[in-house]
Amino acid sequence: MPCAPRWRAVLLMCGLLPFSCTFAHAWNIPAPDLPARAFVIIEAQSGTELVAHNADARLPPASLTKLMTAYLLFGDLRAGRLKLDELVTVSRYAARLPGARMFLREGDQVPVEELFKGMLVQSGNDATLALVERASGTLPVFVARMNTMAAELGLANTHFANATGLNNPQHYSSARDLTRLALAVQRDFPEHAGWFALPEYRWAGIAQPNRNPLLRDPGVDGLKTGHTEAAGYCLVASAQRDGMRLIATLLGADNEQERARGGRRLLDFGFRQFETRLLYRSGAPFATLPVWQGENDAVALGVNRDVWITLPRGGFTTFSAQAVLPRNQLAPVTRGETLGRIELVHNGQALTELPLVALATVPEGSLAKRAADRLRQWFREQGLVQAAP
Repeated sequence: MPCAPRWRAVLLMCGLLPFSCTFAHAWNIPAPDLPARAFVIIEAQSGTELVAHNADARLPPASLTKLMTAYLLFGDLRAGRLKLDELVTVSRYAARLPGARMFLREGDQVPVEELFKGMLVQSGNDATLALVERASGTLPVFVARMNTMAAELGLANTHFANATGLNNPQHYSSARDLTRLALAVQRDFPEHAGWFALPEYRWAGIAQPNRNPLLRDPGVDGLKTGHTEAAGYCLVASAQRDGMRLIATLLGADNEQERARGGRRLLDFGFRQFETRLLYRSGAPFATLPVWQGENDAVALGVNRDVWITLPRGGFTTFSAQAVLPRNQLAPVTRGETLGRIELVHNGQALTELPLVALATVPEGSLAKRAADRLRQWFREQGLVQAAP
C-alpha cells in the first residue's frame, strides 16, 4: 500500500517546460490508499505534483504508450507531413497486429483522421501501426523518434520498443513520466483534445465505446487507458473543475473496476484537498524599478509568462510575495531583461523565486540627464539627500 506522500509543489510559468521542480514542500495530507503499483497526480496549470506513490518505478505502460505515438503524429500533422484527409493504405503487418483493434483489413484505404480516432478511442493497434508506417516508413524508425522525444521531454524512466504498448522487456515507463507526457500532449496540441473525449467510435459497422469510463464523470475529458497481462490495468485521466486541471495516472490495477475506482479517487482527492490560483498575468506590472541616467526615470517589472500556484485549500491565507530589486539600476534597460525577483512564501517558509523582467526598454538619457543623475547619485551616496532619479 502507498507510503506517506512527499508533496511536491512546482510553480510553472506556462509555455516553459514544467518538469523541473523549483521547490519541494511537505504537507500533512494523507494520500489515497489505492491497490495499484504506482500513481501520480499533477495540477496542469501550475505543474504542481500533488501526490505520488512509486512514481519513478519502471513499469510496462501498455496502451498508454500511444500518448507518445500521438504526440509525435500530432507534430507531423502540424508540420504538414500528415494531412487529415489523405488516405493511408493498411499494410498486412498493421492489419494482423494483435491486441485491441479498429478492425482494419489489409489493403483498406483509410483517412488519417479516422485512423487517429481508431487509435485514441478504440486503442486500435492496427490503426496505430498504419499511422506509424505512413509517418516514418518503418516501426524502428518511428520508435527511435519516440525515444528521442522522451529524452527531450525529460522522461528519464521511459524507453520504448514499439508504438502500441505490446509487452517487451525494453518497453517501460513510469507513472511520473506518463503524467508529464500527458501534460505535454494537452499543452502542445490542444487542437486535438476532442479526440480523447469521444464517447465511442464506429468503423466498418462496428461501434466501440471509449475505454475510459471516467469520461462519464463531470469535467473529465481524457485521456487514455491501457491493459496487458504484464502491465495490469492502467489509466491517465484528465479533468477540469473549479479553475483547476488535474492529470492523474494509475498503473497496475488488478481489474477494470479498480482502475476506474482508483482514477476517480485520485481526481476527487486532488479537487477536494487543493486549489489553484493565477498569481500573475504575463506582462502585468508587479513592481516599479527606478532607473538612473535613462530617458525615463523608472521601468515597470513583471513576469513574462502567466504564473499559477497550487496550495492546500486554505493555504492562500498564509501566502505572501515580495519583490527584491537592485539598488542602483543604470540605463540602458532592454525589454525582457531580468532585473529582480519575486520571493514567494507560504507559512513562513520560502517556496520559490520568480524572475522579474523589464516590461519596456529604457534608452540612455541625454548627456545633461546622465550628468544630473550622476550628481544626484553622488549626493545620495554621501548621505546628503535621499534622491530618486
